[in-house]
Amino acid sequence: MSKVRVLVGTKKGAFILTADGTRKNWEVSGPHFAGWEMYHLKGSPVDPNRIFASQTSGWFGQLIQRSDDGGKTWEPPGGDKTPAPGEFPTGASNKFVYEGEVGTHKWYDGTQHPWEFKRIWHLEPSLTDPDTVYAGAEDAALFKTTDGGKSWKELPGLRGAKGHLWQPGAGGMGLHTIVLDPSDPKRIYIAISAAGAFRTDDGGITWRPINRGLKSPYELPDPDAEVGHCVHRIAMHRARPGVLYMQKHWDIMRSDNAGELWSEVSGNLPSDFGFPIDVHAHEPETIYVVPIKSDSEHFPPDGKLRVYRSRTGGNEWEPLTRGLPQQDCYVNVLRDAMAVDSMDPCGVYFGTTGGQVYASADNGDSWTAIVRDLPAVLSVEVQTLP
Repeated sequence: MSKVRVLVGTKKGAFILTADGTRKNWEVSGPHFAGWEMYHLKGSPVDPNRIFASQTSGWFGQLIQRSDDGGKTWEPPGGDKTPAPGEFPTGASNKFVYEGEVGTHKWYDGTQHPWEFKRIWHLEPSLTDPDTVYAGAEDAALFKTTDGGKSWKELPGLRGAKGHLWQPGAGGMGLHTIVLDPSDPKRIYIAISAAGAFRTDDGGITWRPINRGLKSPYELPDPDAEVGHCVHRIAMHRARPGVLYMQKHWDIMRSDNAGELWSEVSGNLPSDFGFPIDVHAHEPETIYVVPIKSDSEHFPPDGKLRVYRSRTGGNEWEPLTRGLPQQDCYVNVLRDAMAVDSMDPCGVYFGTTGGQVYASADNGDSWTAIVRDLPAVLSVEVQTLP
């Protein structure tokens, strides 16, 4: 019977939750890297034992950790030992090298600010090579490793897509979404707060904005602005890589032509503000979102935690509430904190800033808190194991 491994990044360490195919009894491993912010963990789709993790500290900076045994042991890919709390990391592993002239980007007041390297928000392993991984940084930049994480080089062409006009969202100017096209290895989508969505068709050499159809009247006076849109998340189903779904800063959006044009599919949602969006593993028209009341009140409308599901690719939405708190609930669900497994029926998972990780083993019809009282959850990813 297949197994499921849920990778959870939190503000104070990483946790690994494992269950058999019934997804009823869960074993909890962790905290790994206790006390460190673990922005994102993700497993290789090629090697089920390999996991990459983004480990960040305001004191000690940024490290990428790698496990080659499913999370039992970890080390920086360069071979250095993981520093203990209070110990400065030494050695030369995880060097992030900017290519070319880094330049400046635009701040809200119109002034120009130099690029800074602060943290890695998102890791996206290659669909075909276990040693190749993409990393999205703050300030917004895209890095790539081809040696399993020992060294990283920027794909500088991205900043050529009007990077001097990009500006940070409320949480920083992070490159938080990386989507690889399974039908075309040279096509990659990324999203940046608050610059928008971008696509490359040549493996990252050149990029262009794909924001036509997005409306941001409160942020951008120009309704046809190419950049400056606050995109929160993009999702794709592997069977239909030309169809994209987006959770934006207000609005759920859909594109049927690889991002060339977006249309709103918020439909009957109680609020179209939120952070995560994901697609059912076997039903390309079934998508999930978690509405939040507003951009100033980051909690569920009416204090009721509800996942909303559309089986029609948007516009018509139904609330999924069974097993979720329906009163006095004021948690948030962050952009990387929702994922699905590939089992049948499809499993859906999400984590909250209150430290709960909820799971559904029946397409979202019912939910169970598989772990509680963790630190605030920053990311949730899932591996389906043989």
